[in-house]
Amino acid sequence: MATNHLLEINQYGQSIWLDNLTRDIIQSGELKDLVENQGVSGITSNPAIFEKAIAGNVIYDADIEAGVRASLPTYKIYESLVFADIRNACDILRPVYEASDRLDGYVSIEVPPTIAHDTEATIAEARRYFQEINRENLMIKIPGTEPGLPAVEQVIAEGMNVNITLLFSVESYVNTAMAYIRGLEKRLAEGKDISKIASVASFFLSRIDSNIDGKIDAKLKKGVDDISVEAKLRVVKGKVAIANAKIAYQEYKKIIRSERWQDLAAKGATQQRLLWASTSTKDPDYRDVMYIEELIGRDTVNTVPPATIKACADHCNVSDRLETNVENAYTLLENLKDPDINIDLDTVMDELLVEGIDKFIQPFQSLMNSLEDKIKVLSPV
Repeated sequence: MATNHLLEINQYGQSIWLDNLTRDIIQSGELKDLVENQGVSGITSNPAIFEKAIAGNVIYDADIEAGVRASLPTYKIYESLVFADIRNACDILRPVYEASDRLDGYVSIEVPPTIAHDTEATIAEARRYFQEINRENLMIKIPGTEPGLPAVEQVIAEGMNVNITLLFSVESYVNTAMAYIRGLEKRLAEGKDISKIASVASFFLSRIDSNIDGKIDAKLKKGVDDISVEAKLRVVKGKVAIANAKIAYQEYKKIIRSERWQDLAAKGATQQRLLWASTSTKDPDYRDVMYIEELIGRDTVNTVPPATIKACADHCNVSDRLETNVENAYTLLENLKDPDINIDLDTVMDELLVEGIDKFIQPFQSLMNSLEDKIKVLSPV
């Protein structure tokens, strides 16, 4: 029997989560098989994933009809569909949650992307989701925006599991880690248990390279007179996201060595793991599993879409690479400031955060429109 390389990755202390959730994979038994036999130990979802799952899929029609008969508004019908899928996925992952002593076995659901810039609304929705879905192994996804971080802090203090998403810069990751720490400290100060709370910081990859590669390609297309300048530009292509992630991991190590974290760990706190997100390779010239192979390392998570899961199971070259060539990573990012390259990484990260929220709002609104159309078709005349 061929080796499943996903199972090898688990041996290096990295968890593989599936970046996809549909009713089809729940009902067909595919999700159960991935969890029990293929080394998958968690699930992430987002509005784009649900839009693809629900729009044009008859598997949801009976529940939509039930919502119509109950005179539910469109948004409530959407929630009834999604919450049911999330609960069922949580139940399938529950044995992993228990066997791993709450390290894995989580299912993530995002608060509505339309409230990404509203702290109070985010806190209110996180509370409601956690209460209504009613599963211990639920993780609430909150964007790592400036208004999102106080929400993270409060939600952690109230004892919910949180996946902070749309992190691009190392600074944004550090800010996220500190929000987690402040939330735990706040909860501790209230005399409450902090040992049953989990968090991941979702650090995005392929979108960074897509953005920077686009800028480099534009420069190359315009024409470069000096061959050495062209070489400098080509060296950077497809390398920034992985370098950025390796540096973020070094910051993670500093944080968990800090006295502030050690005090919390002594009282039972679970470290917030870095999660590698956006890990499908967008450029066909790059290896299809490069965002997995290059970032295998202890105490991390990689959330992987179905096609990349299959590719990795088949041909990932598994080795502990997260802490290799770290000095080169620092040099590479420093070289972006070279006048011949002249890419401002901070500006790129800001652009990506704005785009990232938009990429969730658009499918969310598209899904609402698709549901409206289905409701009209399924409504009794």
